[in-house]
Amino acid sequence: MVEATDTTRRTGGVAGVGRVLVVIPTYNEADNVSDIVARVRRAAPEVEILVADDNSPDGTGVIADALAGTDPRVHVLHREGKQGLGAAYLAGFGWARERGFDAVVEMDADGSHAPEDLPALLDAARRADVVIGSRWTSGARVVNWPLRRLALSRCGNLYARLALGMPVSDATGGYRVYRSSALDAIDLESVCSQGYSFQVELSRLAHRAGMRIVEVPITFAERERGDSKMSPLIVAEALWRITTWAVQDRRRAIGRGRRGGADGQDR
Repeated sequence: MVEATDTTRRTGGVAGVGRVLVVIPTYNEADNVSDIVARVRRAAPEVEILVADDNSPDGTGVIADALAGTDPRVHVLHREGKQGLGAAYLAGFGWARERGFDAVVEMDADGSHAPEDLPALLDAARRADVVIGSRWTSGARVVNWPLRRLALSRCGNLYARLALGMPVSDATGGYRVYRSSALDAIDLESVCSQGYSFQVELSRLAHRAGMRIVEVPITFAERERGDSKMSPLIVAEALWRITTWAVQDRRRAIGRGRRGGADGQDR
């Protein structure tokens, strides 16, 4: 991996949170990257931005380099090729931790995550380890989604919550703030999933680590430009992994119960 820019400022930050890095993974987002970066800079001028580009053939990385060349709070991480959303975020987390950021934000490049909601998420991060910009909590809005996508997301999140026992309404949501201390407490080396399942896996690991998770309502809008990366394969992977984790957690709980019973008999 080659970094085109590394001019991180060591001063400033968000009150009560510290230095914040917004990680925006991109693959063929030439139509969107300039707009999303500009909106983030307007909505939260205290934060810094890392565009993690997977060698987009449409020139997204070149556009991001130009943005970084004129703004010291914008950085670019050039990756060797399309490796998936989860891998891009993990690379961004590592980039942030190496440079001493106090919190990391996940944000999509296509505009579905409104940068104008970012101040509310950062405000919640003052009292939480993980903040999820939720589509399915009171006060949230989902705009221009077909009924099929609405039903898929609703049902998928309900299944994840019941199967994994997590008090999270939007476990698949990708608009998030992670405190660096939370990332340090999560076993990121064990993360191996992508797409929807990547977000569910991090929710599960944060919950198991005892992190304080807060959900903030957001306005989520379907992308207007470019092609969605969602596919039936991503959905199938998420369902398979959630079921696998649920079985593993159940077996672990049974094992703990048996050991506890044996310990009780020894007394």
